[in-house]
Amino acid sequence: MPTPPQISDAEWEVMNVLWRLSPRTASEVADELCDRMDWHPKTVKTLLGRLVKKGAVRYREEANRYLYTPAFPREKYVAAASRSFIERVFGGQATPALLHFVQTMKLSEEDVEELRSILDRKQKDEGRKK
Repeated sequence: MPTPPQISDAEWEVMNVLWRLSPRTASEVADELCDRMDWHPKTVKTLLGRLVKKGAVRYREEANRYLYTPAFPREKYVAAASRSFIERVFGGQATPALLHFVQTMKLSEEDVEELRSILDRKQKDEGRKK
């Protein structure tokens, strides 16, 4: 599957609406975003048009309206944005990035246990590969 195109922060907001539930009309997306983001419906339609042009969103016409759907799953965007962030901010080094977040973010006991479990599984998986 190809790499998803880069999207702006405002486009992320639109994509989050579509990832939660799609297909959706421009009006449905606008209904969810206009009050929360203090946007005009035309802003949402412009953003949808940009996302279609970039290939991040697909649409189909149905009964005189367009229905919009993400072209890529949210996980693809999260992975690409995470890689880009770690490259830019931490020189591509995962360990300093992880240490930074663990040391600066508020983590619940459940969060800490989940991190331990993930690291244990990762260590076991890496041990099997050797």
